[in-house]
Amino acid sequence: MPLTIAQSLPIDAVLDELRAALRRGHALLQAPTGSGKSTRVPLALLDADWLADRRILMLEPRRPAARLTAARMAAMLDESVGERVGYQVRFERRVGPRTRIEVITEGILTRRLQSDPGLDGIGLLIFDEFHERNLQSDLGLALALDVAANLRPDLRLLAMSATLDAAPVAQILGDAPIIRGEGRSYPVEIRYAERAPDADPVRAVVAGVRAALSEHEGDILAFLPGVGEINRCVEQLARLADDGILVLPLHGTLPTAAQDRALLPGEPGQRRVIVATDIAETSVTIQGIRVVIDSGLTRKPRFDPGAGLSRLVTESIPRASAEQRAGRAGRLGPGVCYRLWTRAQEHGRPEHRTPEILQSDLTPLALELALWGVRHPNDLSWLDPPPAPAWEQAVSVLHALGALDSGQRLTRLGRTMAELPIHPRLATMLLGAAASARQTAADLCALISERDPFIHEPGAGRPADLGLRLQALQESREKHQPRDMDRHRLAAIARVAEQLRRLAGTSSPDGATTPGALLALACPERVAQRRDGADDRYLLASGAGAVLPRDDALAIHPYLVVAAMDARGRDGRIQLALPISETELRELFAERIETSRQVAWDSEREAVAAREISRLDAIVLNSRPIPLGDDVDVAGLLLDRIRERFECALNWTDGARQLQARVALLRAHDSAGDWPNLSDTALHDTLAEWLGPWLAGKSRFSEVQRLDLTAILTARLSWEQQQRLEHEAPRTLTTPAGNQRMLDYVSGDIPILAVPLQELFGLADTPRLCGGRVPVLLYLLSPARRPMQVTQDLAGFWARGYAEVRKELRGRYPKHHWPEDPTQAQAVVGGIRRRKPSAGA
Repeated sequence: MPLTIAQSLPIDAVLDELRAALRRGHALLQAPTGSGKSTRVPLALLDADWLADRRILMLEPRRPAARLTAARMAAMLDESVGERVGYQVRFERRVGPRTRIEVITEGILTRRLQSDPGLDGIGLLIFDEFHERNLQSDLGLALALDVAANLRPDLRLLAMSATLDAAPVAQILGDAPIIRGEGRSYPVEIRYAERAPDADPVRAVVAGVRAALSEHEGDILAFLPGVGEINRCVEQLARLADDGILVLPLHGTLPTAAQDRALLPGEPGQRRVIVATDIAETSVTIQGIRVVIDSGLTRKPRFDPGAGLSRLVTESIPRASAEQRAGRAGRLGPGVCYRLWTRAQEHGRPEHRTPEILQSDLTPLALELALWGVRHPNDLSWLDPPPAPAWEQAVSVLHALGALDSGQRLTRLGRTMAELPIHPRLATMLLGAAASARQTAADLCALISERDPFIHEPGAGRPADLGLRLQALQESREKHQPRDMDRHRLAAIARVAEQLRRLAGTSSPDGATTPGALLALACPERVAQRRDGADDRYLLASGAGAVLPRDDALAIHPYLVVAAMDARGRDGRIQLALPISETELRELFAERIETSRQVAWDSEREAVAAREISRLDAIVLNSRPIPLGDDVDVAGLLLDRIRERFECALNWTDGARQLQARVALLRAHDSAGDWPNLSDTALHDTLAEWLGPWLAGKSRFSEVQRLDLTAILTARLSWEQQQRLEHEAPRTLTTPAGNQRMLDYVSGDIPILAVPLQELFGLADTPRLCGGRVPVLLYLLSPARRPMQVTQDLAGFWARGYAEVRKELRGRYPKHHWPEDPTQAQAVVGGIRRRKPSAGA
């Protein structure tokens, strides 16, 4: 087959070896960037005898590379795209009846395999740039290996890469031979930063571009992690246009024409600065690039199986990616690469990128495998098997969406979902829309799956209201330019929405109609309810938390449906959402809403209360009080709360505490009495036994606190014990003066009797309790009721201490009676002995 472009490429040296390897079976080709493998290899294999005039499918990870690779191969054949070389990417196909080589993106291969598992008419599958290890490429390889092993033993598989860890891939290809090619030897000088990089990668790249323009010839390719950084960089470099320098963005969300403008050669004599994501890292050569400025960053989604959410993470690229980026400067001649990190930081980078299958949402993968007839991923061959937590999360989502039945088999709805080129969640929304809302559903699917059209200033917040985007999309169709919206992105979204609307087919007339209800079909576990007393915090139906900026307009709504949320932190940050009403939720999820009676403790009323609760998973839609039924164990619930607040829940009067201590005294000194244990610990442990019978008809703390605890504890004693208690540990003692004085059993280990000294005149020794075994502790008081002496030995005090006390007290209280011999004196109440009246008085 003659080629119009006849110059040799480095890959030509190994083409014969590659042909021979593929004649025997699968193969792996490892060749450096710029060797020509993407364009030369498919053309060189077209006339292979083992191919037998069958077609070649070549997979490219990115749409721009697929289009441009097909265009270059067609040019080498001096033909237009769509003749012997064509391509198919999402919503775009240029293939004709003569097409022998078709360049496709990875998702297209999955669709082909699902619709035609035998790949009729296909003889070779080429996985280009396989080192990127996208989820779809891993899936495509697993399905292709299954086909080759069971249906098409003549089907050949070829993996190609510049930086792939070749051994595991060769092994999974059946110990396929590894063909290694050489690259064109154009040296690329690597320059590292002298100090740690600027915290703002845009500022560092802008500085690098200005320096490179003054020091080097040729075009410049700068790498930044995302679209926001690219737009800021392009804005800051806009003044370069005054010097005739063209600054162009390059990322996957640009229209095709804008991407091609950056990828195709510029005007003669005009210098270009192309600011790109890692879309420009591999595949096609960008003409004219002599300088690469590498921020060393990329932005990738990371899936959290526990939360069921993904978050975008900006991270350092691996060393293999850094080599790929640097190689862009040496494809057409010597070049230079500015790495905006230090040489020391180079050693902390991983060698290869983490396969996407290990850190992605696996819901689409699980749906594809169910359609393939596989119930568990272990039934296929994988370079890296899907992680179990993410797989289980994916299967759970498909069950919730109605795509899988209880036996893990695909339902009719699931089969229809799998035919749509969108995430299963969005497919559920599109298929569940009423006929009148099909356009709205298609618009929402496109807005969620494509790049956000909202333009915001760096550092400024982005409104979470998806409704604003929906309105802007509708206005753009009417040729209005909505404020704060990127018209190019809106146009691209409109094209995707139109394709989806046509693919959706007919809709049921009684499906969902409002935007909020449509989104709830896709994200049922992300229905969110504003928490009580909070303007910015929400509870998801899944039980997870979410936060919305207080100044966001959506914060006024009690219910939201979250389309996108960053899983970072304890509560994810809501990025895109729509409001929904409780009425809509009840209509939409009538079968899932559970109504139950709940009997629990009401902390505000401090009572056991019954409520009827309507719940959508973790969200309580409604809760109303209802009467307590006869079947409710109110006493049990009340006892649980009393245990928690034992000290304050019961009416612990002084009498109750004194009773506890009196019984404790007898337990300690009367082993034969079989006295009950009324200590706090014992009462707490046996609460139901002794207090339960007294709680009949009661449900509140206030009713419990009105109970006579002294009487309840006394009832724990037998009649005989009660009599002995009053005799051996009485509440009071009668003094020689005839007064009843209270005994204090609580203040210490020994019962205390506080009594005026003069009321004990005539008493020879200390009063005793417990059958004479325990002398009380006497607090002998002055007429001012102050302790003058503390003793358990009254006789000793009379003999040895009273005389001194008498001197002091006579001086202070001369009118009081202070006999010399208190043991023989008459006890006095009030301290002053009254004289008997004379006969003549």
